[in-house]
Amino acid sequence: HTDERGKKLEPMELVYVDVPEEFAGTVIQKLSLRKGELQGMGAGQGGYTRLEFSIPSRGLIGYRGDFMTDTKGNGIMNAVFDGYGPYKGDLQYRSQGSLIAFESGEAVAYGLFNAQDRGALFIGPGEKVYSGMVIGQSAKPEDIELNVCKTKHLTNTRSSSADEALKLTPPRVLSLEQAIEFIDTDELLEVTPSSLRIRKKILDSRDRKRASIKKNA
Repeated sequence: HTDERGKKLEPMELVYVDVPEEFAGTVIQKLSLRKGELQGMGAGQGGYTRLEFSIPSRGLIGYRGDFMTDTKGNGIMNAVFDGYGPYKGDLQYRSQGSLIAFESGEAVAYGLFNAQDRGALFIGPGEKVYSGMVIGQSAKPEDIELNVCKTKHLTNTRSSSADEALKLTPPRVLSLEQAIEFIDTDELLEVTPSSLRIRKKILDSRDRKRASIKKNA
C-alpha cells in the first residue's frame, strides 16, 4: 500500500497487554524486536502491568505462542486495527534458521538420523521431499541444507539390520496455524487437502544464495 506521494505504507495495530509485573520487561523486549513502539505503561488491576504498543500487523505474526510462554499463560493481549503507517522495515520473525532438503526424493531413516542432530524435523521416513523444501527448524540461526534422501552404502546384511534399528525422534507435525507462524519472510506455505509443506520462495540453492548476497549488498 502506498500514499499519494508513493511512500510505502503498512497496516498498524494498537496492542493492549496486561501481564504480571515480572514479565513486562520480556514482553517489551520481544515486541520491540518486532518493530513495536511502547506508547504507554501503567499499573493494572491485581498486580498486573498494562502496556500499550503501536506495532505493524506483520509484527504480531507468530508472537502469540511466545507471549503465552513468556508470561506462563498469565498474560492478556488484545489488538485493534489502527490505520496505515510508514513501512517499518524488514524484521526477523524467529532467531533460528530452517533445515532445507538438498535434493528431491523420498526421505529415508538413515538420512533423517543424520539430520536430526541439526535441529527439529518436520518429516518422517517415506515422505516425499523436493529441493528447497523446508523439512525442519535448525538449532542454529542460519539455514542448513541436508540430504535426507541419502542411503547408506550397505556392505553386508548386518549393516542393513543396524539401519532398521536407528532411533528417530518423532517429527514435529505443524498445524496450519503453527506453520503460518513458523514461516520467515523468504518462505512460503503450500496447503493441499492432504498436506502442509513449507518451502523457500527461491527453490534453487544457487539462486537463493545470489538473492541473499544481492539483498545484503
